[in-house]
Amino acid sequence: MIEAMVGWAKGATRLAAITAAASLGATMAQAEVTQVSAQGFTVVIAHTVESDPDRVWQAFTQLPQWWNNQHTWSGQAANMSLEAQAGGCWCERWGNGQSVMHGQVVMVQPGSALRLNAWLGPLQELAVAGVITFGTVRRDGATRLRVTYRVAGAPEAGFEKLAPVVDRVLSEQVARLKKFIETGKAE
Repeated sequence: MIEAMVGWAKGATRLAAITAAASLGATMAQAEVTQVSAQGFTVVIAHTVESDPDRVWQAFTQLPQWWNNQHTWSGQAANMSLEAQAGGCWCERWGNGQSVMHGQVVMVQPGSALRLNAWLGPLQELAVAGVITFGTVRRDGATRLRVTYRVAGAPEAGFEKLAPVVDRVLSEQVARLKKFIETGKAE
């Protein structure tokens, strides 16, 4: 399972992964695994975003616009949708009736926060609990975007090895979100 997670994080080619990592280094404000143990981990990613909190919140719900195709089950972020209401589905649906639920919305505070129970990528197979919060706050004339992902489960899941991989993949997605908010394009 660890090997599958690492493969998922690498995306297409080694060169593309190295290029993407180098370009992300220039845009990353703060991303870190803030806690890791045999029972789980927490990843926190924070950026200052040149936009108002309402626009940031709206962008959260436009997943197909900013999520990377390489980190989907179908290979196409356009197959993703998010119902921004309690009980709503962060789902991906594609040909032949295939689908996956990445998460379920548990809290919506427009302009402020969106929280989901989420099982991203191969974490689904590990029977873990995950909670991801997309939050925004306006302070000192700046909008701060903060994404927190907490994952917990059985020690045999190998969280010490998974945490840095999840951090890299999620950091890439949040960097794309920031770019989408500021420019209208994630690429």
